[in-house]
Amino acid sequence: MDQHGTPAKHVKVLGLEIWGLEVTQGDSSAIIGSQADDNLWPKHHRVYLILKQEIADGVYSGTEPMQGEIWLAERFNVSRITIRKAMGRLTTEGLVERQRGRGTFARHQHDHSSPVMASLSGNIENLVALGLETDVDLIELTYAVAPPHICSVMVKPEGSVMQRAIRVRSLDGVPFSHLTTWLPEDIGRSFTDNEMRDTPLLRLIERAGHRIAKAEQSISAKLAAPEVAQLLQIEPGEPLLSVQRLVYDDVGLVVEYISGLYRPDTYEHRMEYDRSPSSTAEIWTTRTTTHGDVS
Repeated sequence: MDQHGTPAKHVKVLGLEIWGLEVTQGDSSAIIGSQADDNLWPKHHRVYLILKQEIADGVYSGTEPMQGEIWLAERFNVSRITIRKAMGRLTTEGLVERQRGRGTFARHQHDHSSPVMASLSGNIENLVALGLETDVDLIELTYAVAPPHICSVMVKPEGSVMQRAIRVRSLDGVPFSHLTTWLPEDIGRSFTDNEMRDTPLLRLIERAGHRIAKAEQSISAKLAAPEVAQLLQIEPGEPLLSVQRLVYDDVGLVVEYISGLYRPDTYEHRMEYDRSPSSTAEIWTTRTTTHGDVS
């Protein structure tokens, strides 16, 4: 949707249709109000998240007023009170400004580059380097029977005891990632809690006798659960970049499973591609990068 009211086909944040619903003007078959009443988040919070994202994306010009309460209430199929609550919150946060007799205007924030710029295809040395440049809070460290799917991906017998740790990484005091790691018990018991706070985990794994050789990972998107949102200082239900990674040593053993959730406003995923001709077609290949993400 642009500032003139042309509706968008889908409302997405980081590629997510937040409630699995289209939100379009006049489309009563795909709206927040009637089909998402059992959703975890209140309606005004969901409206707030979408409008906040649209403001960040530059949907509203800032020189023309946004649509009024009646239009927005019809768009989202909610009451005007719900719209008022969402707009009130945006006003409090300085994202919109209400001008008497003129309407409500989006206030564009200054463009701040993400403090953590990283390529998720970075090599192992880069992963260690960025680990040294950021701060870590160890939220939880336990030894427990790993869930079946964790045992499966780590090629361990079902019922295996492993180390489970939850950490939050920050840069300049701003949290940007929530990391849940599973390690084989013998590796986990080779270092202390304090060492895990002060030393990149990959170095601790190598110190335990497992030379890191490679990693496999997948990237998707998830919504922030309340517990994660509190630690990352964001709103529940906001989108997060989700990264799952398996780390292998030089003899092929899986020595770490990590599930990372990253704030998209503080962590930026960049990749560069080269156009490479093949015998059948022009294809894109990734270019070697100099940054890595955190483990």
